[in-house]
Amino acid sequence: MKLAYTIVYVPDVPASLCFYEAAFGFKRKFLHESGTYGELDTGETTLSFAQHELAAGNLPNGHVRASESPAPLGMEIGLTTDDVEAAHAKALAYGAAELSPPKQKPWGQTVSYVRAPDGALIELCSPVSA
Repeated sequence: MKLAYTIVYVPDVPASLCFYEAAFGFKRKFLHESGTYGELDTGETTLSFAQHELAAGNLPNGHVRASESPAPLGMEIGLTTDDVEAAHAKALAYGAAELSPPKQKPWGQTVSYVRAPDGALIELCSPVSA
């Protein structure tokens, strides 16, 4: 088994792709001509976005829309960087909301939390030292 991709259901796929490209420097891998599904090249695992309407076809009993939830969902997108402070500031400059500023954890890792304009919870963190 291998983790291939994560899909975040969002109201506007092109807007989410643009945010992650601008705020974090990811490259667009794919955007369907309908604009309802897209992918970013983030390394070995693909980060994907699909419109809420596509979720309705897959999940007939509905789903929680992060974009409409007052609190972030109980899952996150974790992004590692050597400069958490700069990544955090850049994410805010491109429209993310600050949830927790960069903090040093007891194990030495620096961690911050932002919420993307599409509602997704994003952890920005330095790599964990072995």
